[in-house]
Amino acid sequence: MKHTEFLRIGGGAGFSDDRIPPAVELAELGDIDYLVFECLAERTIAREQQTKLQNPSKGYTPRLQERMAAVLPACVAKHIRIVTNMGAANPESAANETRKLAKELGLGDVSCAVVTGDDVTELVRAHPELEIMENGLPVESLLPQMIASNAYLGADVIVKALETDAQIIITGRVADPSLFLAPMMHEFKWSYDDLERIAAGTVCGHLLECGAQVSGGNFADPGKKVVDRLSELGNPFADVAANGSFSISKVAGSGGLVSVATVKEQLLYELHDPSHYITPDCVLDVTDLELIQLAKDRVQVLSARGKPRTPSYKVTVGYDDGYIGEGQISYAGPNALERAKWGAQIVQDRLKQRGFSYSEFRVDYIGMSSLHGLPENKIEPYEVRLRLVVRTPSKTAAQAVGFECRALHLNGPTGAGGGIDPLVKSVLAVQSVLIPRHWIDSKIQIRKMGS
Repeated sequence: MKHTEFLRIGGGAGFSDDRIPPAVELAELGDIDYLVFECLAERTIAREQQTKLQNPSKGYTPRLQERMAAVLPACVAKHIRIVTNMGAANPESAANETRKLAKELGLGDVSCAVVTGDDVTELVRAHPELEIMENGLPVESLLPQMIASNAYLGADVIVKALETDAQIIITGRVADPSLFLAPMMHEFKWSYDDLERIAAGTVCGHLLECGAQVSGGNFADPGKKVVDRLSELGNPFADVAANGSFSISKVAGSGGLVSVATVKEQLLYELHDPSHYITPDCVLDVTDLELIQLAKDRVQVLSARGKPRTPSYKVTVGYDDGYIGEGQISYAGPNALERAKWGAQIVQDRLKQRGFSYSEFRVDYIGMSSLHGLPENKIEPYEVRLRLVVRTPSKTAAQAVGFECRALHLNGPTGAGGGIDPLVKSVLAVQSVLIPRHWIDSKIQIRKMGS
């Protein structure tokens, strides 16, 4: 830790395809101790499990090499430790690729610690009685279509990896805030008995986990919530004290905004119950949280509370769930909306005539109804984009929707144009189960790679 009075942790990414320049800016100008990349969404790891089945050397986040190539030179030069879940379904291969890349960049043999144990696919297969949280059914109903199951591990396993002194920690599935909490637990020697500090670190991680969302990205609204130089938006960092107090800020001179309002918006993101937010590290309560604007682009956060962690891990079960078929086409000029409605009805009639049926069929008039439904009193648009989407277990039935939609060019209401090629994609769905912690304790492996 370079700083003596606090620990500075930068949020390098908020999702797998996040922008890379803000992370480079943090590494080069942010004077940070740790750079954390959070790159796994709910379905991402199941998608990478599919990739790994096709190629056992893959299965990590596809942009791993690009992201690491951009930040490694500054991180190695400035002794900044990296923590990331870009390992996804294959953290071992991710570590190998990172070390290989470091050598190619002339940085030497950069050491990586690999966190494994989150893949609990075989455990779930062995316990078909586990209850699906979303519907109460046994997980047995998903097993024939299951791709993989991954548990949300906590900060404790990352702390063990940090104790190896490796510069880079690469994990699979861990809870997003845990990636940030772990460096605090390691540097300040916090234990899970330090509930207020664990709660504070979890809040801090929750605020940083989505990257630039807390520094103005998802806050900006022209004329209503102004954020300067959004095209140069900077990622956030946190300065954390040993007692758990912390502030959120960003690199001086970068675009964006860190204010009480931006912090509040990110705080409520995915929180569900603010008094009982369950993570692998604690049950968080933010109802008495204090936010103070200390200075321009710096907000202090105080008074987080927490209860002890639960005896279980949440597990995401990824499974194949059929196909989505889509077609789009545009109508313009007078009466465009009515022609689009007629076109939608024609496609549905023709699909029935061909003997197809669908579990779900959605019709959108983009610009009118695709987000909130068709309003009763809205000015007739000059142009409208018709979108038809279905869900079905049959790939042939999914393909038919785009075919019939494209056929409207010559076989439907006048003025159709600007279509797209029929789109068909397999559906990767997720459900959740809980498993006891002790089931996977013995499967957590920490391996130091390199010197």
